[in-house]
Amino acid sequence: MSQLTIYSAVSNGEDPPLPSLHTTDAAIVTEELRRRGLGFQQWPTHGELDATSSQDDILAAYSTEIAEVQADGGYQTVDAINLGPDHPQRAELRKKFLAEHTHSEDEVRFFVDGRGLFCLHIGDEVLQVLCERNDWLSVPAGTRHWFDMGERPCFCAIRFFNNQKGWVAQFTGDPIAERYPLLGS
Repeated sequence: MSQLTIYSAVSNGEDPPLPSLHTTDAAIVTEELRRRGLGFQQWPTHGELDATSSQDDILAAYSTEIAEVQADGGYQTVDAINLGPDHPQRAELRKKFLAEHTHSEDEVRFFVDGRGLFCLHIGDEVLQVLCERNDWLSVPAGTRHWFDMGERPCFCAIRFFNNQKGWVAQFTGDPIAERYPLLGS
């Protein structure tokens, strides 16, 4: 079940910080994210796709939705990423994604299967969005954030890019991510 948890980004001595909002209501998640300039939707399931499905099968199953997102956002490149608990680079990837960073383009993801925790540092708030199967999230370019896939990742996601290079991050150097709960903690 998708979740939204909102914390203060200003340290007031609480460890871990206490949330000001925690909800699993998709309508509230959608509205709270919309108010902050983020997009959130839940797409219908297409067949029996999961983390073992091929990239071609995944992209074909969601071709209509992908075409709509590409037309609306000008996304040149679309792919599907599968990360399982035995991925040989899971620890290195997790460490890289857990560092606060920005992108010069929108970060748009659709979870075909599994889950991941997007943490967004917007103004004086940190929003944690637990995305699971059928969740689509759009994070505007320049938004400070980090992502936790957990110690034993298990997700498959469609990724949309405005460039041919794919995922390119600018790391902020801010250790803020260390103060907030991780996936599974």
